[in-house]
Parts: sequence; structure tokens; C-alpha cells
Amino acid sequence: MPKLREGLDSISVIIEKRIVKPEIIDFLTKADQTYSLRQREKILLGLLAQRESLSARELVGMLELGDTDETEIWIGRLLEWHLVRQTRRTRGTRYYVDPDLLRKLNFPAQTSLARIESYRLDALVLEDLGRYPGSSIGEIHERIGKEINRRQVKVALDRLCEKGELRAEGEKRWRKYYP
Repeated sequence: MPKLREGLDSISVIIEKRIVKPEIIDFLTKADQTYSLRQREKILLGLLAQRESLSARELVGMLELGDTDETEIWIGRLLEWHLVRQTRRTRGTRYYVDPDLLRKLNFPAQTSLARIESYRLDALVLEDLGRYPGSSIGEIHERIGKEINRRQVKVALDRLCEKGELRAEGEKRWRKYYP
């Protein structure tokens, strides 16, 4: 929202700059020249380019839509043209800009672990617990990377305990994991 500042004989309207990274504007300009994007597609592509990925629910909140079904209008052509990719289905759906597009349009993206695959996360957790047995979920999460959702780490720990590759001792906050 614009901020108003009143003086004795004037009013100033301040609209804060919302461009997080100038390279995103360059990326969107190149993408629009190549694909003739609609306004809503530019908005969505810009949101996704600013972040590693977004869930369907996060998109609904950012775009102020009614529910996740309305995202189809925004993202349909981007998925068809393979400019945007999705992982998982239903509630766990996450969208991200296709890495080939980022490379093709020379977008300087950073690599992160936010979209790590479950089998790789399992291996990372096992390696961490091999070095630091008796760790809590918070300690494990801190060491393997904050960009990974804590819930993903919890699911991985539960999965590994179910398979018998880890054992857990204690309850809730005091739970510790061992290889």
C-alpha cells in the first residue's frame, strides 16, 4: 500500500520499490519477447523467479485468489510451454521456473536445497546422524540446511524410522535420533 506523508502545504505519496532483484526484470523482458506472455503469466513467472519454488497454496495467497483451482488460469500455458514445472500433486503441488529456461535466458539463479528429492534428503539425514548421533530434529535441520522445509525433514526422519534405518528415543521436543 502507498504511504502518505503530510506536510504543512503538501502531501507526498510513497510507493515502495517491489523489485527484489533487477535481473528478474531482465529475465521477464526476455521471456516476454520470446513467448508473448499475458500479464498474469508475467506476474506469476516473476513471483516464481524470485523464489526457489512456491506451493499452490502460497500462490493462492500471493495472488489473492479464492482457491487453488483458480491457479489453472494463471499457470496453464506456462506449464504447457514447459516454462514452469511442477512437482507432486494435489495438496503438495509446488511450482518452479524450468531450469532450462533460466539457463537459456541467462538468469543468474542460485542453487539451493529447497526442492531436494526425498531419497537425497534421506541420504543427507543419514549422513548427518552418522556424524552426530543423538541429535534432535532442530539440530539436524540446522546442519543440513534451513532452506529445506522443517516439515520435510520430519517426514524424512519418520520414513527412515519406519524403514528401520534410524531409531528414535524420547517424545516430542526431547526426541533424539540414532543410526
